[in-house]
Amino acid sequence: MSLAPGDRLGRYEVLDLLGEGSMGEVYRARDTRLGRDVAVKVLRAELTDDPERVGRFAREARAASALNHPNVVSLFDVGEHEGSPFLVTELLEGETLRERCGRGLPDQQEALSIAMQIAEGLAAAHEKGIVHRDLKPENVFLLPSGRVKVLDFGLAKLLDPEAGETGIDGGHIVVTTAGTVLGTVEYMSPEQMRGAAADHRTDLYALGAVLHEMLVGKTPFHRESATDTFQAILEEEPPSLAKCGVKAPPALQAVVKRCLAKRPEGRFQSADELVQALMPIATGATGATASTGAVGGPARRGSGRTSRATLVIVAAVVVGLALLLALAFLRQD
Repeated sequence: MSLAPGDRLGRYEVLDLLGEGSMGEVYRARDTRLGRDVAVKVLRAELTDDPERVGRFAREARAASALNHPNVVSLFDVGEHEGSPFLVTELLEGETLRERCGRGLPDQQEALSIAMQIAEGLAAAHEKGIVHRDLKPENVFLLPSGRVKVLDFGLAKLLDPEAGETGIDGGHIVVTTAGTVLGTVEYMSPEQMRGAAADHRTDLYALGAVLHEMLVGKTPFHRESATDTFQAILEEEPPSLAKCGVKAPPALQAVVKRCLAKRPEGRFQSADELVQALMPIATGATGATASTGAVGGPARRGSGRTSRATLVIVAAVVVGLALLLALAFLRQD
């Protein structure tokens, strides 16, 4: 569906086209009720010809609208226009991670910052039971301030049929019975490839592929054809950063390797745990503690917040003891 400036989708007046992709078009629009500019994403009709799927999408989109986190794009509304569902989100100014990498790879520090912010956004979503399942550079947006926003939560649910054989078409997994694009091959986990249930650890695999690409310039299993990539993801071990010619701390290499584990049990078990493994690398504390954090067992949910609180308490205790000693010294005088 193509819209022109002045067209209306309920209370939203189209201003201009921002972009288009395999799933639909994105427009800058004016929310006439609230008087603000927004982004409206209209999905292609061929993706939504099943009323049950459209209903499931609406329910998932409403769940995603409950997310309120600085690293997740805010979803304001969901509706339908001439049979095609549309999403209304905050209007972002900046560029996608794909566009950023097209100008040259980020340095290691920037890549770590981006990965940590993506993981923070994923943690917030996973906490509410929402799994992205289509994380890739096109779905990561970078603001001029350095803030990172994860886009399109909830869309993968729409594109996940409950049955049907799968095949490969143009770098995407496709359901042959419905012709529905499910995701980009290079960022899909082995369990997604096999059609098995995909939980939050699938997103962590995709983040590992994105981080590898930011550091190396290509995804770990990139091949000349989608079919070869598909086979490599299922059968081959990911190349180390060192083998790809990237000088990186051992802790960072361990993090990427663990994210890309074939079996979900071998990966980080939460996005919070991944953040805790990346944090000491980003701050330069890549000694024994950082290495252990990268490859050790599952961390308790929210352990990062707990660690920061502990540091504050310890600091307060130290200050208190210093004051007591000073008072005792004065009394002696």
